[in-house]
Amino acid sequence: MGLQGTMEYFSDLLSSTKKKKKKQTQTVALKIRMDCEGCARKVKHVLSGVKGAKSVEVDLKQQKATVTGYVEPKKVLKAAQSTKKKVELWPYVPYTMVANPYVSQAYDKKAPPNMVRKVADTANISETTVDDSYIQIFSDENPNACTVM
Repeated sequence: MGLQGTMEYFSDLLSSTKKKKKKQTQTVALKIRMDCEGCARKVKHVLSGVKGAKSVEVDLKQQKATVTGYVEPKKVLKAAQSTKKKVELWPYVPYTMVANPYVSQAYDKKAPPNMVRKVADTANISETTVDDSYIQIFSDENPNACTVM
């Protein structure tokens, strides 16, 4: 084993207590308003400079930029905002992923084909239930109902 093996063993023992968690590969999609090829080139250059970015894809037609690598979405968003363009996280998902894709908040004319806007379910129980007193007003079984004879 020798002196070198002993030194490696002790260094591994000491460093194992301070191990950092490995970052996972993420894909961050952004919607960025781009008008021309120059804008797309500028956005791609800025996003490729983000620490941990492995690949950057820019789609001018869909106004979409995708960054893949060991990146954090907040840092990518902040870097994209430094280009002085209107930036937001990609708001669209496939319509099969949404429970009710036909609500007015989900439908967007500018969305790519087969995509709808991400919306949370906003239907509460209090919004969908009707008070029993309103139902019973005109019922034939209500003995206290008003009658005109």
